[in-house]
Amino acid sequence: MEPIGRLLSQGLCSNYITRLRQCEGSQTRGLFLLSRNKSFVTQIQSASKPPWRVLFFGSDDFALESLKHLHDSRDDSKAGVIDSLEVVTLSRDAPVRKYAEQHRLPLHHWPDVDLSAQFDVGVVVSFGCLIKENIINKMPYGVLNVHPSLLPRWRGPAPIFHTILHGDSVTGVTIMQIRPKRFDIGPILQQELYEVPKNCTADELGATLAVEVKILNSSLSAKPIY
Repeated sequence: MEPIGRLLSQGLCSNYITRLRQCEGSQTRGLFLLSRNKSFVTQIQSASKPPWRVLFFGSDDFALESLKHLHDSRDDSKAGVIDSLEVVTLSRDAPVRKYAEQHRLPLHHWPDVDLSAQFDVGVVVSFGCLIKENIINKMPYGVLNVHPSLLPRWRGPAPIFHTILHGDSVTGVTIMQIRPKRFDIGPILQQELYEVPKNCTADELGATLAVEVKILNSSLSAKPIY
């Protein structure tokens, strides 16, 4: 699967937020009208710089690929994006938990998250639980969500399944900043589009999108807004 286009990577504020015209309901196709504000992006990028202290929330194989990417970035001194990495996960059988234990990453067991440590930003990938407001407020630069659809299309659970079920020809990955008490609602920071191959299964599409998480690194490099 090859990218068929890249939407403009940008920081968004209230005056330059993406305008979305969409039908009623959360699972309808939206029209993206992107506005550019280079001076605002420059201001955001220069306000503070990585490397970041990251708290990662995830559970399944899709989330595991993002965790591996962040772990590799932490160990890459030249990248200079990740300073420290700790993990929050769910059940004992979760792939993310097994990986964290294997690589001796500090591990938190949801919902008992130790916030005594200092973190800069959170990253949520396929976690399935609403992140508590006190946790979001603890992150100076907010909490990013990696979502395998072109939000606002297919908000909520099983976006890859809905992409296949409804015969979408194009999908993608969205990096957004979460807000309390709502799933997949918040400023969109980046999106990347991908063509859905004919006769592709949900498992195949999920595996492909999972490894295409390079835009997460660029979002962290640019510093998330809060």
